[in-house]
Amino acid sequence: MANPSKLYSLCSVLMASLFAYSASVQLNDPDWYFWLPLYACGCVVNMVNWAICFRTTIRHIARLSLLLGIFLFTKVVTEDFVNGIAGFWSLDLSERVVRERTGSGLVVISLILQLEASSVPEDPLPRKKKEFPKFVEYGMAILVGFGYGLPFVFFVIQKGEMKF
Repeated sequence: MANPSKLYSLCSVLMASLFAYSASVQLNDPDWYFWLPLYACGCVVNMVNWAICFRTTIRHIARLSLLLGIFLFTKVVTEDFVNGIAGFWSLDLSERVVRERTGSGLVVISLILQLEASSVPEDPLPRKKKEFPKFVEYGMAILVGFGYGLPFVFFVIQKGEMKF
């Protein structure tokens, strides 16, 4: 793996902390057994990927978590479509399906970026430094901005309230 930039490392830590918080608030959810592992694995993969070289065990965890995230994203989108709750493009965090869709989407995108970052091969010749992919670095920065910005705008600026 190419050496990650400081921006990528910071974004990975911020996403790991967001997923750790999300995992910690899942125990009062009726289907916590889906969401807790998703957020916990998202946290671990983000934390480990910036800290050490990506090992094959962590890549397997990332792939399994990615599949779980895609499954849960599809489940929530289907539930929303069938019941006509909020609509696919809605960002109204007062609705449970929008919060779950947004959370699973953040995990899925984060894991895709982490897997992309870990797939950058090291150059066998040390004389030439391998460049870290810019789309992964900036993708993580955009993801952090959206992941922290949307709840801030909804709950602080608009003073929205959650429906259960």
